[in-house]
Formats: sequence, C-alpha cells, structure tokens
Amino acid sequence: MQEEIARSAIDTFISAFNASDDSYVTALLAQALTSDVVFWGPLGRSEGIEAVERFVLDIRRHPAGTGTMVRCSGVDMPDEWARYQWVFTTPDGGPRLAGTDVVHLRRSLIDQVIVFAGEIEPSGS
Repeated sequence: MQEEIARSAIDTFISAFNASDDSYVTALLAQALTSDVVFWGPLGRSEGIEAVERFVLDIRRHPAGTGTMVRCSGVDMPDEWARYQWVFTTPDGGPRLAGTDVVHLRRSLIDQVIVFAGEIEPSGS
C-alpha cells in the first residue's frame, strides 16, 4: 500500500517535467510535494515548491529543446524513503541524463527529494 502511495506521488512529480505547458508545472508539483519540501539537487539544498519548480523549469528549458522525463524502474520503498531511477531525453536523440532520486514521504506527499544525476550520454548508447 505504501509503495502505491509513493509511486503515485513520484509519478505526479515526474509528470511536472512533461507538462504540456509551463503553467501546469506548479499545480502538478503541488499535488506531489509538501509546501515545505526540502530539495537536495545538483546545486545544493533549497526549500519549497518554488525551488523545485525552478529546477523543473530549468530542465524543461534545455537548450536542445523540451525533453521527456520518465521513471525507468520500479519504486523501492524499504521504509519512509523511496527510490527510483529516471531518464531525461531531449528531442531528436539529444543528450540523455539518467539518475536516481530518493524521496521521503509525509502524509502521502513528498517532503524531501534527493537527486543523484548520472552522466549525460547520447540516447543511442
């Protein structure tokens, strides 16, 4: 049951990267994250949905064009922390970024996100 809740929150979080328009990003993040979410990203620690929104919008505005973020693994949830793997691919086989996120849930919402990004590789490799 807890893994289903985590999977739902994670998939909603990932859907913000793939929203049809930037204006939908905040609403999707609000459905997945607590308002005081702590985000541990590539540039350090930040707090709040607005901080996560900036990160998502930066990824969406990749110079190679709007890409696609997908969860490419199951959700592993040994306790309150869940982890999953993801891949981000830009259009026309552009750069691919892969990684693992670890999230903590509180009341069915993500209250902490830790992003572990891997190397950027062409999507054909």
